[in-house]
Amino acid sequence: MGLMTTVSFAQTWDADSRTRIDMSGDADEMSTAQRATLGYTFSGSDWSIHGSTNVNYTFGTGNEAVIGVYEAYASTDLMGYASVTAGRQALDYGSGAIMSSNQWGADRKTWDGFTFGLNLDMADVTLGYATKTDSISGEEGSNSQMWLNASKSEGDWNANLLYMSTTIGAADAATAMGLDLSYAMMGGDLNLNVSYNTATGYGALGMEEEDMDMTMIGATYNVNESMSISGSQTTYGENGFNVGSASMGGFASSGSLGYLGADDVNLAIGGAYAMGDFTLGATMNTISNDASDDDREVMHISAGYTMSANANLSLSMATDTKGDNEVNYMWITLNVMP
Repeated sequence: MGLMTTVSFAQTWDADSRTRIDMSGDADEMSTAQRATLGYTFSGSDWSIHGSTNVNYTFGTGNEAVIGVYEAYASTDLMGYASVTAGRQALDYGSGAIMSSNQWGADRKTWDGFTFGLNLDMADVTLGYATKTDSISGEEGSNSQMWLNASKSEGDWNANLLYMSTTIGAADAATAMGLDLSYAMMGGDLNLNVSYNTATGYGALGMEEEDMDMTMIGATYNVNESMSISGSQTTYGENGFNVGSASMGGFASSGSLGYLGADDVNLAIGGAYAMGDFTLGATMNTISNDASDDDREVMHISAGYTMSANANLSLSMATDTKGDNEVNYMWITLNVMP
């Protein structure tokens, strides 16, 4: 008599190679950075294990490549009612103003902890807990975060609510909340968006007592299948808004405008056009502040070309001007995926 057990599981892998040439300033620096990510996933009917690593290297510096773990987690189903994931995870919720990973640069944000997913009729709910060594006290586990995210889509509208609590050492918890709403009109040609974010207790060292808020209202109109135009207004409160856990570091680190300052108001108008394998985009940001006589203007232009199903090339340029001060950013990015 023999006993035979068959274990069946699937294996998938993914890779991403990103080469970026920085031509900022006078366009004579030509600093070239390489980021490669390799991931592997084993999965069964109700479980999966995923791991990935990042390799970052800057050409011509003589420095060794920096290799680190990007994601490493295991997931399993809980009797068909929920799921649990444990390990290092890259997480993005809502508009990304409170919790988001950095898919653009080398400094990619991750969270070490647990997430519990609940597929309820009323909403998709995620509960999470993460901990890390505090950069201020150096004590392991003294910086912890807990969050609750609920999202719901039905018909032409969708909503996302995120609540996050951060504790450093024995200090009182700092809290943040983000509410994002969107509604599609005119058969999907006009999309309206509202985002409201508020936080209490976050500051330069992480725990100063101050209330922060940021509100965005915007709209995007699809002129046709190839072209769209958009406009938005983002308003920051008297203490600004920055909770330190989002990919909002500005053009140099996250490739976007990022967080603005206290009492700033940003009026953004832009457009996008797609023609076959080519894409073009431009956004003009006019940032004003009652405390300043000079408006800050940021023009961001991008162009992309899909060379194949596995590779694309893009050019991104930004000019940041305030008074007599002007800062230029320009990158060429080659992205290769098998």
